[in-house]
Amino acid sequence: MTTMRDVAALAGVSAKTVSRVFNNDEHVLPETRTRVELAMRELSYVPNAVATTFRNGRAPVVGVVVPDLLDPFFAAVAEAVNHVAVEHGMSTMVTTIGEDAEQEGTLVGRLLSQSLSGLVIAPVATDNSYLTRWSDRLPIVFVDRAPGGVAADAFLEDDEGGARMGVTHLLERGHERIAFVADISDVPTGRSRLRGYRAALAEHGIERDESCEVFGVVDRESAATAVARLTALPEPPTAIFSSNARSSMALVPQLRDGRFAVVGFGDFPMADMVTPAMTVIDQDPALLGDHAARRVFDRLDNPKRRYRRRTVLPVRLIERESCAVRR
Repeated sequence: MTTMRDVAALAGVSAKTVSRVFNNDEHVLPETRTRVELAMRELSYVPNAVATTFRNGRAPVVGVVVPDLLDPFFAAVAEAVNHVAVEHGMSTMVTTIGEDAEQEGTLVGRLLSQSLSGLVIAPVATDNSYLTRWSDRLPIVFVDRAPGGVAADAFLEDDEGGARMGVTHLLERGHERIAFVADISDVPTGRSRLRGYRAALAEHGIERDESCEVFGVVDRESAATAVARLTALPEPPTAIFSSNARSSMALVPQLRDGRFAVVGFGDFPMADMVTPAMTVIDQDPALLGDHAARRVFDRLDNPKRRYRRRTVLPVRLIERESCAVRR
């Protein structure tokens, strides 16, 4: 197997210079870089990832932790992180943690035991203090959900403001009975969006009605149950604000008859092609994942630089047919 020393001998440089070329060190002279790259190609040199791990104390891999890869939002986040990692000559290792907050620390700990170079995480637990012992060893960046109990970078979207925007959009179209539908009630994003929903109602002088706040909508069956419950109310809502793409997708079959105007938080594949096409608050998960991954590599390259810990990205409303004016 060709080694770094073989490349160095052929190029007439030191092994350290070969390493600097491979890692795109900007201080290598152009003519030196050319000789080394030619030697690499001539010898078909492939760096030994295990040796790299031993030298640097970490593997050339970025960990990605998300609740569920079947959720298009988190799938887009993971794909964006992988794209940036590939740009930097690294791979990604993805772990899904479901919705069990008690299992999160154990599952993430197993991933981090692989001596990773960095971690991007969308947690389900509100207490992430288990990451404290790792925070000095590698860059940890939270995405979509803010850290709790540990100091770490975070890239978030404007959950409360986006929910207020979506509900206000429905209110301005004459809907005063608006239901709030979500999957689970105890994640930070869900709580923020619930606050935005309630704030929009309060701003328009509409009293909150707990019977219009429904949780546990995770699939078609639970969505059908939720819609039946809302329809059976003495004064049924005329509109629904869905707190996330998972709930929105589950609701699609229940919305075809046009009983409700709908705005969903989070775009999803085919949202513009279902019947009716769904109005959404667009989060751009790919941008979140891209920012999070680039922060990991920024911290690897500049460990002493100071960064803003929390960055909130704006969201936007994409209007489609599902919130059309109804009599």
